[in-house]
Amino acid sequence: SALFTETEWKGAYVLAKKAIPKTVPSIREVVRQIAMLGGFLGRKGDGQPGVKTVWLGMQRLRDFVEGMEHMQAIYNAN
Repeated sequence: SALFTETEWKGAYVLAKKAIPKTVPSIREVVRQIAMLGGFLGRKGDGQPGVKTVWLGMQRLRDFVEGMEHMQAIYNAN
C-alpha cells in the first residue's frame, strides 16, 4: 500500500491477533484494523471509524512498529 509500510499493515493485524492476509489488504481494511486498536468496535451499524479511534490506534501501532524496527536492528547487528 502507498499509505502504510508492510511492517505497519502487518503490525496492525498482529496487534489485533488476526491472521496476516497473504495479499496486501485495502486501505479501508487496514484503517479499520488500526481504528480497532484505538477502541473502534466495528459492529454492523457502527459506520466508519472516527478520527479519535484512528489516532489512538495509530499511536499504538507506531509504538509497536518502532519496537519491531529496533528488534530487527539488534538482530541484524549480531
